[in-house]
Amino acid sequence: MPYFKEFKDRVIAYTKSHSDKMSADTMGWLAMIMLHMATVPTLLAILTGLTDNTPTLDVVFFLWTALALFYIKSVINKDTLIMVTISLGFMIQAALMALIMFK
Repeated sequence: MPYFKEFKDRVIAYTKSHSDKMSADTMGWLAMIMLHMATVPTLLAILTGLTDNTPTLDVVFFLWTALALFYIKSVINKDTLIMVTISLGFMIQAALMALIMFK
């Protein structure tokens, strides 16, 4: 039993000392996902034929520029999770755009 109490105390101490970092990392990861998802509904609507209106070029340009800058930041910080998330998002968005272009 003393082992479990010591383990619990260590987990609580770790969580208290790292909670601000974990929250910041989580928010950064969620921000990446939300940036990628900004144009996906429009791209899916175009693919399914619900609309012919594409997102404006400036919106796509600013989103992709922000993502590219976040990618560079993650490379500098050696943050693998963000690098993988942004890379997958770029691949998925590029595939959606290719499906629209070559439909």
